Amino acid sequence: MSLKKINSALISVYHKDNLEPIIRLLHQNGVQLFSTGGTQKFIEELGIPVVPVEDLTSYPSILGGRVKTLHPKVFGGILSRRDHDGDKAQMKEYQIPAIDMVIVDLYPFEATVASNASQQDIIEKIDIGGISLIRAAAKNFNDVLVVSSMEQYQEVETVLKDQKCETTTNQRKLFAAKAFDISSHYDTAIFSYLNSDSSISGFKNSTRQSKVLRYGENPHQQGVYHGDLEEIFDQIHGKELSYNNLVDVDAAVCLIEEFEDETAFAILKHTNACGCATGKTVKEAYMKAFEADTVSAFGGVLITNKVVDADAANELHSLFFEILAAPDFTEEALEILRQKKNRILLKKKTNLTTTKQFKSILNGIIEQDRDLKTDSLDDLKVVTKRATTSDENNALLFASKICKHTKSNTIILANNGQLIASGVGQTSRVDALRQAIEKAAAFNLSLNGAVMASDAFFPFPDCVEIAQEAGIKAVIQPGGSIKDKDSIAYCDDHNMAMVFTGTRHFKH
Repeated sequence: MSLKKINSALISVYHKDNLEPIIRLLHQNGVQLFSTGGTQKFIEELGIPVVPVEDLTSYPSILGGRVKTLHPKVFGGILSRRDHDGDKAQMKEYQIPAIDMVIVDLYPFEATVASNASQQDIIEKIDIGGISLIRAAAKNFNDVLVVSSMEQYQEVETVLKDQKCETTTNQRKLFAAKAFDISSHYDTAIFSYLNSDSSISGFKNSTRQSKVLRYGENPHQQGVYHGDLEEIFDQIHGKELSYNNLVDVDAAVCLIEEFEDETAFAILKHTNACGCATGKTVKEAYMKAFEADTVSAFGGVLITNKVVDADAANELHSLFFEILAAPDFTEEALEILRQKKNRILLKKKTNLTTTKQFKSILNGIIEQDRDLKTDSLDDLKVVTKRATTSDENNALLFASKICKHTKSNTIILANNGQLIASGVGQTSRVDALRQAIEKAAAFNLSLNGAVMASDAFFPFPDCVEIAQEAGIKAVIQPGGSIKDKDSIAYCDDHNMAMVFTGTRHFKH
């Protein structure tokens, strides 16, 4: 494909790191440079000739720098079609020089928002001239090369060096696509800031980082992760994370973040906890979690909220698991755990900050707030004659945390600090309860004195009847059924305690 020579370039950037090699390459190849403000000064300090944009437009920078490049002599030079007779005639008539390359790096709007700056400072970081230059140059990619971010500097430097400041149409088209990626993301960030109260309906979400996965949920499906995983985790050992790994890790993180002050450990399979416990140490919490289901733990995703030490690592090492996530690992623990080359070890650096969830359905998208409500002691309303004890309250709140993060319909059976068994993703709540009871029996775990948590209300008293017969002494549920009184009456007749929270925790 034929090459097009760059004869002139307009450079106006916020970040100037790694820009110098590009400027020197352009200068060495006889490219005329136009610039403004701080970028112009930067080029001049390199001892390289540069034409101020003010000299081109015969107009000064005005309004405190808000208007510098918004002028026909700038945008005419960028947007003119080089093979269009009418454009060529007007360029000559108005003495507008062609601009063959535009290098822009936008004001850091997102970083300014993240810094908790004042609204005035944030608004001033909405780039107007820069975004206009990017869009104009990208639109006219047949004739103009656009560089729209500092992250492209190295790539464009290679192109300029290898091709002596000449570019192909395909190269310019690729950089144009990148430019619209930059501009659309930038505009979405501004919209999200100004529409923080969601007064304008519509779905807009943008992330520029992505990673192609080996495959999706199954080998015949393609998969991509969009986002910055390194913001949350450092992967310090093991094979590449898969689509299913990421889904499970997300579920594990959501669950473990329910436990702030206690040492907690959870084991998950297919996004559901098959083991979860608290303890004085990571080792103790793991061993209690493992006890709930020693079969499903095989190949599971493990997570804790405390540093993994050698004692815990020695115990964990005997189990085959896919992933272990923790805030940190001691060197001794790493020496033990790294003995399995494919075992994935993740260092969790921060908590999740997202407050929304969305997914594609029916050729569209549904969006909702994340369920950030954690049942607390203040939420518990005793509805039975027998009040819950302090230990029962602790056990009920522990069970509720797990229940919130388990697929509906779900029943959680637990004691204070240990998941005993769960019924997961059943079409009826009775089936979920029976599944949990059968699991507890399969692993020889007693339910005498245990508690039960349900993600939604009981439409009939059958669940409390079955639970009481299995040894359950206290129940936590949202309440709200027209037949709540029947469940309450059964509990009263059998000295069971039951509390309502008023909050349902469906998870589909």
